[in-house]
Amino acid sequence: MRVKVISRSADEFTRERSNDLQRVSRNYDPNLRTQEKAVEYVRALNAAKLDKVFARPFIGAMDGHVDAISCMAKNPSHLKGVFSGSMDGDIRLWDIASRKTVCQYPGHQGAVRGLSVSTDGRILVSCGSDCTLWRVPFASGIESDDSSDSSDKTLASYVWKNAFWAVDHQWEGNLFATAGGSQVDIWDHNRSQPVNSFEWGNDTVISVRFNPGEPNVLATSSSDRSIAIYDLRTSSAAIKVTMTTKTNSIAWNPMEPMNFTAANENCNCYSYDARKLPEAKCVHKDHVSAVMDIDYSPTGREFVTGSYDRTVRIFQYNGGHSREIYHTKRMQRVFCVKFSCDASYVISGSDDTNLRLWKAKASEQLGVILPRERKKHEYMEAVKNRYKHLPEVKRILRHRHLPKPIYKAGLLRRTMADAEKRKEDRRRAHSAPGSMPRKSIRKNKIIQVIE
Repeated sequence: MRVKVISRSADEFTRERSNDLQRVSRNYDPNLRTQEKAVEYVRALNAAKLDKVFARPFIGAMDGHVDAISCMAKNPSHLKGVFSGSMDGDIRLWDIASRKTVCQYPGHQGAVRGLSVSTDGRILVSCGSDCTLWRVPFASGIESDDSSDSSDKTLASYVWKNAFWAVDHQWEGNLFATAGGSQVDIWDHNRSQPVNSFEWGNDTVISVRFNPGEPNVLATSSSDRSIAIYDLRTSSAAIKVTMTTKTNSIAWNPMEPMNFTAANENCNCYSYDARKLPEAKCVHKDHVSAVMDIDYSPTGREFVTGSYDRTVRIFQYNGGHSREIYHTKRMQRVFCVKFSCDASYVISGSDDTNLRLWKAKASEQLGVILPRERKKHEYMEAVKNRYKHLPEVKRILRHRHLPKPIYKAGLLRRTMADAEKRKEDRRRAHSAPGSMPRKSIRKNKIIQVIE
């Protein structure tokens, strides 16, 4: 006679130490767990709610400037180093970890209009009424605690025909570009005269950015509402697109260097492919006033914008609406924003003389995270992504508390847009068929493209 018995080895389920976790054996047959999807849905709902409970994005403010902060720059070789320039000519190097000033650079008589750091992190370029090169302290200077009163001397100073409005350093090489008057000048560290100059039109150039993938390509925006792309190898302009409103700032995508995003006066941001400028790839909405500055995350998947409406927003690179909005009662008009070099933090500079440090993910846990905690966070994130399309989860994830002026201004903008659309539909209905073709929102703000 054959007898079936259950045979177990004590080593399979007995803990070796009292601190070890209990071994649990599971059967993953779906027929045994008929409520699996319902349980996961409840977990997704709870994870979305917990995100709101733990959303504390504001870390701290860095004060020291006595006038509005006009520009910022990251130090590519030091994770903690951030430069800021103010309207009274003061330039400071900040240590983000301690939120203290490491070094000051006195010298500009008027407002600092632009800052940029070389790729090796050794040279800082600043511009205002003149353009100045500064030596940047090494990591040892940033680490020391008693260097708050130190200041570094000027390496070189350049004065040209016009005051400078913007500056950007080449990603690879010793060249940097300045925007002053109606022309863009290319400078070398070791020369007192520009090595090249570009001019297209008679209006002031207000921003300039080098391409991270192709060091010899740069994009500029002007007060005549145009965006132009120049190539240093051919010493000529490549293409120019004119929009209905002015572009305040430009940022290239570091992971997809053929794409860039423009921060516009009409409250929107427009992402373009430099190879196909007659049409925007994506229109990013949500701001209710002019977008003043923009910066991409090092991952290339997100970018941050600062606006005249006193808010900071984070967008997906291909998302039409913002993922996150940051605001405080004391923060005034935001003139400059930057992502940190590790994509974990956002720094904003505003009219109230303060730099503010924010978390890129509002509910992210700071400090050391245990492996079990990390797995738990990853699981909750996966469950949220799986059920994010369901109404209740979607409503919780999308909801943001807005200041009353921002909320009212958003309602007014939507009302105006709806009225304009109704007016256009009525005009089309009472016009000859085909006389008023529909234009995509990605094309209707572009007036002309000149090659």
